[in-house]
Amino acid sequence: MEYMERAYDDAKYGHFSRKPYIDMVIPSVTDPSVAPPGKHVLSCFVQYAPYKLAQGNWDDHKEAFGDNVINTIAEYAPNIKDIIIGRQVLTPLDLEREFGLTQGNIFQGELSLEQLFFLRPVAGWAYYRTPIRNLYMCGSATHPGGGIMGANGRIASQVILKEWKFSRSRARATNTDESHASASKAAN
Repeated sequence: MEYMERAYDDAKYGHFSRKPYIDMVIPSVTDPSVAPPGKHVLSCFVQYAPYKLAQGNWDDHKEAFGDNVINTIAEYAPNIKDIIIGRQVLTPLDLEREFGLTQGNIFQGELSLEQLFFLRPVAGWAYYRTPIRNLYMCGSATHPGGGIMGANGRIASQVILKEWKFSRSRARATNTDESHASASKAAN
């Protein structure tokens, strides 16, 4: 926890973390087709990097950020620098530019107490409904939050189906009442 707290401290003041928290995955272990024979792909999710830097911009600091991540990994895997044959560094600004993620936030809002459960994405818009009739949301901005898990879409689809079934049964009841009223008038 102390390490993660220190990693976040830098970002609070507009700097990328000098000792970032790094979540690494090696997808080529399970799918060798994503790398040349005998080689691997290493993907790193790095925290923390602010959208706005205290000094300069991401275009100027992108490579230093990437170097910092590699240097941090090298503390635990000393040969990492010698075996890298290519790299791609994506900053928060790159995530916004290339993928439309506002401020590069993959979770579409912080996963903090004031933005969880019935407050996600904001108060009054929870439960996947929006103020626009028949418009629903089901992405990282909705409960239970970001990441690639599919829970948001599954829960949103359940809400949509429940409301659709309710509106259909209500429409049938209205049509039945109208039919009975018409039949009653015709009988008189």
